[in-house]
Amino acid sequence: MEEATDGDWAVRALTGSGADKVYRCPGCDQEIRPGTPHVVTWPAYARDSDLDPWDTESAADWRRHWHTACWRARDRRR
Repeated sequence: MEEATDGDWAVRALTGSGADKVYRCPGCDQEIRPGTPHVVTWPAYARDSDLDPWDTESAADWRRHWHTACWRARDRRR
């Protein structure tokens, strides 16, 4: 768990061996190639709408793959 100015986040580090797909980093808009260590993040807490059975979007839908450096620098990009 990480506390930040943009909220609390669950952050999971992935080793290069655990990454076998191409992802697009929301921080730099570049590809994260297979085999590249990076982090996966999502909001730490459910949103109010997560409790609404008619809402098909949940906090897990906000899960994103980031380059580790981009995740650490995200507050400087705003």
